[in-house]
Amino acid sequence: MSAAGDSDVDDGQGIAAGVFTIDPARSGISFRTRAMWGLLGVRGTFSVESGKVEVGEPATTSTVEAVVSAASFASGIPQRDEHVRSSDYLDVANHPRIVFVSDRFEWTGTRGTLQGRLTVRDVTRPVKLDVTSVTGGERELTARATTTIDRFDFEVTTARGMTGRKLQLTLDVVATR
Repeated sequence: MSAAGDSDVDDGQGIAAGVFTIDPARSGISFRTRAMWGLLGVRGTFSVESGKVEVGEPATTSTVEAVVSAASFASGIPQRDEHVRSSDYLDVANHPRIVFVSDRFEWTGTRGTLQGRLTVRDVTRPVKLDVTSVTGGERELTARATTTIDRFDFEVTTARGMTGRKLQLTLDVVATR
């Protein structure tokens, strides 16, 4: 794929086809949600543990696999973070990883949609990521995507009302050869 603007996905003609490995130190996921019956905004992050991006030719045959550390949940409030990592929510002792595997990549004008399956606590559901930026070349690519996840879809239903049901995620990925 050739270089694209910060808000555009390009047409797949400058990033060389092949496998890129996600760099956990330079990649991450930020989230936003609401708590206390929607009155309180909550922000935080998750860390990407590992993954790969296989750039296809054409770009619509590209695939992504990513593993996120459930224990990396961080909102800036240690007591809340520990509770979210507990069996009430993510249950990181029994489910240490959150996994995304793509099924298909679609092009719609200047944006992409990456469809796949997300597994949280051994519950797998389809998700769509809105790919808003892809840039790179022969040795490296960067991508940004967004999605909204309903935690109830993954049977994480503790504290209805007190804890936000939907999380808006922004994924920033850097992958290298």
